[in-house]
Amino acid sequence: MAQDTISRLEAGSHEPDDATVAKFVRELGYPAAFFYDADPEDIDTGAVSFRSFSKMSARERDAAVAAGSLGLQLSAWVEDRFSLPAPNLLDLSYETDAEAAAFSLRQFWGLGERPIGNLLALLETNGVRIFSLSENTASVNAFSFWRDGKPYVFLNNFKTAESSIFDAAHELGHLVMHKHGDPKETRSAEREADRFASAFLMPARDVKARVSRMVTIDTVLRGKFRWRVSAMAMAYRLSTLRLVSDWQYKSICIELGKRGYRLGEPNGIERETSPIWHKVLTQLWSERTTKNDIAASLHLPLDELEGLIWNLAGADQRPERNAPSAIRAIK
Repeated sequence: MAQDTISRLEAGSHEPDDATVAKFVRELGYPAAFFYDADPEDIDTGAVSFRSFSKMSARERDAAVAAGSLGLQLSAWVEDRFSLPAPNLLDLSYETDAEAAAFSLRQFWGLGERPIGNLLALLETNGVRIFSLSENTASVNAFSFWRDGKPYVFLNNFKTAESSIFDAAHELGHLVMHKHGDPKETRSAEREADRFASAFLMPARDVKARVSRMVTIDTVLRGKFRWRVSAMAMAYRLSTLRLVSDWQYKSICIELGKRGYRLGEPNGIERETSPIWHKVLTQLWSERTTKNDIAASLHLPLDELEGLIWNLAGADQRPERNAPSAIRAIK
């Protein structure tokens, strides 16, 4: 198809004829109805926090933003049918100390100093809408934004479970600390979000109480399982809390690299799943509504829908009898 034809269609200067739509359907795999829908909601990229923004190409950024627009459509579809938890986050944009911000949010949510067993569940309970990123955005670690008073997080679930947890906590930092700003304008915002994530997942007092004076590589590996973080993140936290010297930290990182922890997480933790998505899909299945039905309602290919929830709901299951649910179907 000629580029000038596509440009005119994108500009809305004329309606596509049936033959043109048929070509789009054939080449893109989208149903014909999609091309007659109203334009999806635009996402202001200036208000989006992109993890590893500097590593993204323009195409990857655009693919991520497109995923965000489709995620908003899916979220609206679900919220028309289910009552989801209302947002319950603090506005900590006034806070300049990421450690203090993490402590404040933990206190607000009543977490104390204990490790977090399922961060995705915690975020969803407090009203954060969680979505996945598909393979064509593999270089995008995560991104987040606020829309109509609701916080959204999109996660790359092709990474290790530990990395995805840290990415989710990083985006939580952006949501509470950079709600009114443009986080991609400055590298300091990324560093703040990293410090927030580290402090939120590994509270200083808990780490200091649990870690012995003689820190070894085994200390780090035990700690990573307690606080559900990567070995490298655990070692870095020990360094920032001055529980190891600079020389010890360097030695630990070298040894972790030799054991394969720089490129992955040998004997890693189980991936977190989303209770909300599991319950939504289970309830829909009990009504004989499938993912194909959802995709058809949204005029999307099934693989686009799958990409938005991939690895979030866990294995598909038939509904249990009388299973309790934190969400309520809207009648």
